[in-house]
Amino acid sequence: MQPPCQELRCEVGHGYVRAFARGCIVNDMLQNDSFGGLIASFSAVGRDDVSLAGGKGANLGELTRAGVRVPPGLVVTCDAYFRFLHEAGLRPEIERLLGGLDCNDRARLEGVAMEAKHMVTSAPMPAWLVSPISAAYENMGAGTVAVRSSATAEDLAEASFAGQQSTYLNVEGAAEVVRAVQNCWASLFEPQAIFYRAHAGFDHSGVGMGVVVQRMVQAERSGVMFTVNPVTNDSSSVVIEAVFGLGEAVVSGLVTPDMYIVDKGSGVVLDRQVVAQEQELVRRPTATRDEEQCHWVPVAFERRFRPKLSDEEVGELAAIGRRIEQHFGCPQDIEWALHEGMFWIVQARPVTGAFRRVRHRSRRWR
Repeated sequence: MQPPCQELRCEVGHGYVRAFARGCIVNDMLQNDSFGGLIASFSAVGRDDVSLAGGKGANLGELTRAGVRVPPGLVVTCDAYFRFLHEAGLRPEIERLLGGLDCNDRARLEGVAMEAKHMVTSAPMPAWLVSPISAAYENMGAGTVAVRSSATAEDLAEASFAGQQSTYLNVEGAAEVVRAVQNCWASLFEPQAIFYRAHAGFDHSGVGMGVVVQRMVQAERSGVMFTVNPVTNDSSSVVIEAVFGLGEAVVSGLVTPDMYIVDKGSGVVLDRQVVAQEQELVRRPTATRDEEQCHWVPVAFERRFRPKLSDEEVGELAAIGRRIEQHFGCPQDIEWALHEGMFWIVQARPVTGAFRRVRHRSRRWR
């Protein structure tokens, strides 16, 4: 029987609490939500937990709790990220790099970004984090997952930094999930992410990074949906974009999608633009660890010119969009996937004034 803790004391840092008893760290005592745990299931977080789960993780948790069909998953919390930086001694080094940086000096910006990312990816991942991530992944049933950055300065109602950090699809194996989490942390220091934060007035050191680990949906069709027309600002219509294959093809702007404009009240399709698609992005089942896990394959000729969605599917998807908009109380930008006849929602964020754009959201660094 373990003796009771004596002379308990705590060290409080940015986003974490460590407990000690007679000089020994009491790791297991604080792994619960009330003390800001390292791992949180979607059902344990909601829209008010951005500081813990990041924007994407908080929204996915809110959708899960609202009963929307979301692939199951978890969040490696922002607390874990801040504690990692603290214990590795990285925070002052990164602050030194970014302090006084002229983000309009592209060469200098890219050099600083490369150095900051290397600091994060080269630091050893501690056992106190590897073990719970691995266990949580196994508890999900292992298999392939999407590992997605979830920064505290993204997917917010007042600002959107969508697409600035990394997403890894079809990640398989606990060690690979851990590596993808660390790479997501490093992507907080991509040149474009540093640039946009600086110009939006965000403090680099105050932005946390949660990481979503979510069951992978091998979508036959996927895309995005806006519950307000992002071009005309018409709130009475829903705009749906759809492609064959995985959704990264449309959110990155690499494929021109079909577009469907739907009357929000009736679900009637008002307009459609069907675009031939020659290539689709799918999982590469034989990929090794160091190879891309997805690849482009030709779309069968007889499918290339077909509409991606039927009118019935468009109506069903628009109804899901209306429900999500009503729940959040504002227009939404939603990513969806269709697998074996079922729609899954893999992301939702507010459509902000800065984000009404938006025909091809890639915003890739050029």
